[in-house]
Amino acid sequence: MSDTVAAFLDECTDLDALVAALDDSDWAHDTPAKGWTVAHQIAHLAWTDEVAVLAATAPQEFAREVEAALQNVTGHVDEQAAKGAAAPPVELLARWRTGREKLADALRSTPDGTKLPWFGPPMSARSMATARLMETWAHGQDVADALGVRREPTDRLRDICHLGVRTRDFAYIINDKDTPSVPFHVELASPGGEPWVWGEDGDDTVTGSAEDFALVVTQRRELAATDLVATGEAAHWLTFAQAFAGAPTRAGAQA
Repeated sequence: MSDTVAAFLDECTDLDALVAALDDSDWAHDTPAKGWTVAHQIAHLAWTDEVAVLAATAPQEFAREVEAALQNVTGHVDEQAAKGAAAPPVELLARWRTGREKLADALRSTPDGTKLPWFGPPMSARSMATARLMETWAHGQDVADALGVRREPTDRLRDICHLGVRTRDFAYIINDKDTPSVPFHVELASPGGEPWVWGEDGDDTVTGSAEDFALVVTQRRELAATDLVATGEAAHWLTFAQAFAGAPTRAGAQA
């Protein structure tokens, strides 16, 4: 648990270093998510971390946040990002830093076995930390793309790839597709070169780099834009794989 929270904070720190030195004008750069600037991306992370704190510490307040989201299913996330992006970058950065530390403390304090409510299925504190790591990495990719920066992959990708594998059936369900009866074989090359493997050998396989897999399951790249090799039903899965909660989306949409 502590390792997962630490990985989340490390991912935040890396993205923080990418944006902290930007001029105010650079925060207005467009990112691959339509209508979202760098400021929108950071505002979204700040807001989502704050909402996750409510899920961990004040479930009734979180339920009210869900009710507000249901009143504007397609626009609530955009509204919150726009509201946060309107603040001066220095204030937005401070807000994000404060919120993520509060979330880390809340997750570390959550008793084992507790299920936290969320916009998707309830999850454990560790799963919440993994989800926040994944989303920070994914939105960090949007920022990096906007700034023309190449990020060095880290072993934190393992948790993101694991989430991508674990959410396979979720992606089928939200796309009204029958879930496969057996696990797929996923074998990925880690940043250090050693293999990360899920599932037994079979006809439905995915091989390639962990970074490419993470980019696909977070919908930051189309399958064809990567070097992943997929066979059988696994190739179909990677056209709609989705490691984040919410309605089905296409590559490049905000999560």
